Amino acid sequence: MTSEPVVPGDLRDLLERPLFGHLATVRPDGTPQVNPMWFRWDGERLYFTHTTARRKYRNLQANPNVAMSLVDPENPYRYLELRGAVERIEPDPTGAFYVQLAERYGRPMDAPPPDAPDRVIIVVRPTRATRH
Repeated sequence: MTSEPVVPGDLRDLLERPLFGHLATVRPDGTPQVNPMWFRWDGERLYFTHTTARRKYRNLQANPNVAMSLVDPENPYRYLELRGAVERIEPDPTGAFYVQLAERYGRPMDAPPPDAPDRVIIVVRPTRATRH
């Protein structure tokens, strides 16, 4: 028995293009926090770069549930929202993943970011999708 993919096939291009994902986390008081984020999609999981010094990281430590939305810049009525939870957080003390994402988003770097020692890779497996 094959399970149906979470991401509808006709919207996968939104994940493959270097669009900004609006990543929502839950603050300790239960209110949402949303920021535009660089990401990479491997066909099953979303990967984000972040640092351990910021609020979003602390939010994820307390509550791993997230949502991310993407809007097609050529048709703002075409969008995708993915919901899921953080599967794992991996250390990235050289900032290598940040450098990869910078390249993907057209901002190549000659050196790692200054906050590289605090960098982590946040890995999310989407479990639900909403579309239009």
